Amino acid sequence: MKDLERGVSAVFGAFLAGVGVYAFLFSGAPLYWVVPGGLALVLLGGNLVYSSCRGKPSWLSRIGPLP
Repeated sequence: MKDLERGVSAVFGAFLAGVGVYAFLFSGAPLYWVVPGGLALVLLGGNLVYSSCRGKPSWLSRIGPLP
């Protein structure tokens, strides 16, 4: 069960990182919105992938249980 959770976290992290890269490259929004938002998505997604590969808690898991 833990392996399934880690796999789903890795896939979701790759998705978040991909959305962040897409925002950098193809967004028509002003740069002052694109850079912080895209950077945040790339960092959170990359941390999810890294954490799932290492078996450590990610930054998103430390914010507590969500409703």
